[in-house]
Amino acid sequence: MARVAVDVVIKPEILDPQGKAILAALGRSGHAGITAVRQGKHFDLEVDDSVTDAELEEIAGTLLANPVIETWTVTRLVDA
Repeated sequence: MARVAVDVVIKPEILDPQGKAILAALGRSGHAGITAVRQGKHFDLEVDDSVTDAELEEIAGTLLANPVIETWTVTRLVDA
């Protein structure tokens, strides 16, 4: 079994109201110096060796992300 991480974020040109709310909350709680926040999603998948990188990209782009407004990265994790 292999572990795969898929991270999904809103494209830079898309307004991110949740990110703006988090940024405001950080400022109110005394965390100065943070100038931007983009909210996203993280998925951990366990896959067997038969699952290809192309299949993982298809899964990310059709089931885990909305390709119109989000981008994603797929990373196979190496067990330490």
